Amino acid sequence: MTAALPYANGEIHLGHLVEYLQTDFWVRFQKMRGHECLYICADDTHGTPIMIRARAEGIAPEALIARSQENHIRDFSAFGIAFDNYYSTNSPENKALAEAIFKKMEEAGHIVSRDVPQLYCEKDGMFLPDRFVRGTCPQCNAANQYGDSCDACGATYSTSDLKDARCSVCGGVPVLKASEHLFVELDHFRDYLREWLPSHTAQDVANKMMEWFGEPLKPWDVSRDAPYFGFEIPGHEGKYFYVWLDAPVGYLASLTKWCADHGKDFNDYWNNAKAERYHFIGKDIVRFHCLFWPAMLKSGGFLGPDKVFVHGFLTVNGEKMSKSKGTFVNAKTYLDHLNPMYLRYYYACKLNGTTDDLDLNLDEFVTRVNAELVGKITNLASRAAQMLHKRLEGKLGTMDEAGRTLFAEAQSKAEAIAAHYERRDFNQAMIEIRDIADLANKYFDDAAPWQGIKTDPEATRRVLTATLNHFRLLAIYLAPVLPDYAARVATLFGETPFAWDALQQTRENCALAPYEYLAERVDPDKVKAMVESSKSAVIASEAKVVIARSVLTTKQPSANNATQPSIAPGIEFPDFQKVDLRVAEILAAECVEGSDKLLKIMVSLGSLGERCIFSGIRQAYPDPATLVGRKVAMVANLAPRKMGKFGTSEGMILAAGSGAPNLFLLSPDSGASAGDTIQ
Repeated sequence: MTAALPYANGEIHLGHLVEYLQTDFWVRFQKMRGHECLYICADDTHGTPIMIRARAEGIAPEALIARSQENHIRDFSAFGIAFDNYYSTNSPENKALAEAIFKKMEEAGHIVSRDVPQLYCEKDGMFLPDRFVRGTCPQCNAANQYGDSCDACGATYSTSDLKDARCSVCGGVPVLKASEHLFVELDHFRDYLREWLPSHTAQDVANKMMEWFGEPLKPWDVSRDAPYFGFEIPGHEGKYFYVWLDAPVGYLASLTKWCADHGKDFNDYWNNAKAERYHFIGKDIVRFHCLFWPAMLKSGGFLGPDKVFVHGFLTVNGEKMSKSKGTFVNAKTYLDHLNPMYLRYYYACKLNGTTDDLDLNLDEFVTRVNAELVGKITNLASRAAQMLHKRLEGKLGTMDEAGRTLFAEAQSKAEAIAAHYERRDFNQAMIEIRDIADLANKYFDDAAPWQGIKTDPEATRRVLTATLNHFRLLAIYLAPVLPDYAARVATLFGETPFAWDALQQTRENCALAPYEYLAERVDPDKVKAMVESSKSAVIASEAKVVIARSVLTTKQPSANNATQPSIAPGIEFPDFQKVDLRVAEILAAECVEGSDKLLKIMVSLGSLGERCIFSGIRQAYPDPATLVGRKVAMVANLAPRKMGKFGTSEGMILAAGSGAPNLFLLSPDSGASAGDTIQ
C-alpha cells in the first residue's frame, strides 16, 4: 500500500491526514488479519518551489528537504501512522529507477522532442521556471502573481500568458525564446489505458478519466530547463526530469530501500503477480496516477497497481479550509492542543470508500468524541474495572447467562465489521461498533451492579466480567483506528497486542491489571485555542513569505557573476502590514560553538520581553561583544524556528548587503526605544 508522497515544501495539515490515516486504518486491519502488508511512502522533494524556498532561506535544497522530512516523520509518528518505510525521492534508488524507466520509453519510441516557447532572462542567462516569474494575472489582473497560477482567483495559465512579466531573480523583463522539451507520447498507451482503467479504480473515477479518450491523448511534457532541483536527464544536458515523472517512481524506490534493508527481493513484491499493489490518493492527482503512471510502469516493465483508491477533500465546518478563519490547521498545531486519537476516531466515523468530501465539523468533533468514544465506549471500562478493583480484588469471574448471550451476538458481528474495513467503509464499521457499545451499556445499566455489589458480590462479578469482555471486544474492533488505545486495553487484560482472531476468545477467571484512564473528554476551549493558534501561525508564515520574496529579488549574481541592482516586483500594502517590525536592543551576543556562521543574540523588546535569536552574521561581526547595547530592526512575529542542536530562534534581525562578510545591521536613529513599532 502506498499513500501519495507529501511535498517537501510544506507542513503536514489536517487535509493531508485524511489520506494517511485512511491508509493506516486499512494497513493495520490487513495486518491484524494476518496478511503480510507493507505501507510505503516518501517525501516528494524536487521542483522549483523547493529551489526557491531554499534560496530564500540561504540554505541548500538538500538541507531544506532534510528538515522537511524530519518534521513530516515527527507529525506522522505522533498521529500513529506506521509506515514500513518512509523515504525520499531525492535518493540514488529513485534516480536509477527514473532513468531506467525513461530509457525504456525512449528506446521504445515513446519520447519525442519539441520546441516550446518559454520566458528567458537575458540578464541572468537562463530560462525561467514558473516560480521564477512574477507578473499580472491574465484572468483577473491581480498583481505580483507567480508564472503558473494566480493566488487571487485560482486561475492556471502558461508563463508566457502572464502580463507585465518580470524575472524574480533580477527584476528584468524576460523575452520569449524557444527551448527543446521532451514529451511522452501518451496516446501510444491509449488501448492499454482504456482497458486498464475500468477495473482498476472506482467507476466514477474511471468514467471521468475516460472523458480524455474522446480525442487523442495529449503528449506529456516530462522535462524542465535548468535551473531545476531534480535529476538531470541522461543524454539531454541541461534538461531535468519534471517532478511528476520522478515523484511516483518514489513508490518503487521506497520499496527498493525496504527490500535492501530487510534482505528481500524487490521482484518478490512489486513484480510478483501473486502480490497486490494499492495506491491511496486524493482526487486532485487522479490523472497522474490513472494515466501517466500506469503508462510509465507498463513501458518500464513493472506491474501496474491492482487498485487506485481515491478519496475526496477535507472541508472544515462545511467550507474549504481557511487560513484567515484558522481552520487550515497544521498537524503540529493540532498536536499542541489535542490528542491525535480523537482525530483518528472522528475521521473513521466519516470516511468511506467513495470520492465524497469529508467535513470536519469542529462542534460535532467535540460532541462525537465525548459522547461516543469517551461516554459510550471508554466509560464501560472505567465503571466496570474500577468497581472490580475497589470491591472484588480486581479478579474476573465468568459471564452471567444474559451477558454471555449478548457477548456472542457482539462476536457474530466480526465478519460484517471486517467487510466494512475491507471496503474502506470505516464509517459503517464505527456504526456497528457503537451499536454494540449501546447494547453493552444498556446491559450494564439494567443489571445495576452498584446496587448488586451490596447484596450479591459474586453475581456482580459476573456482570462486571461480561461488561469488561464486551469492552475488550470493542477495543479489538477499534484497533485499526485506535492502535495505542487498543494496546493499552491489551495490557489491561494481560495480553499481547490484539490480532483479529482474538475476537474469538474471552477473558474469564483471571486478574485484571489496575485500570488507567484511557481517554478524557475533549475541552471545547482547546479546540478554540487551536483555531486561534492557526490564525497566528498563518500571520507569521505569510510574513516569512514576504521576506523570502524580498530576499529572492535583492542583488543576485547574474550569469557573468556581476551584480545587477534591481527593485523587487510590487506587493500589496496588506502584505506588508503582516510583518511586525520592531526596534530591539541587543543585551548579549556570543558565537555559537559548532557553527561558523551563527551568533546567538539576546534582545530586549521593552515591555514585550526578551527574545533569543540565532543570526547568520558571524562573519560580518566576528567580535559579537561589539554588538551589545546596539539597537537594531527585527521581525517580531515570525514563528519560532528550531536551529538544529543549537536551540530555537524567536525572530529575525534585519541586515543589508551582498552577503557575508558584507552585511550591515539596520539601526534606528537615536531616540527609538526597544519595542517601538517600525512604521
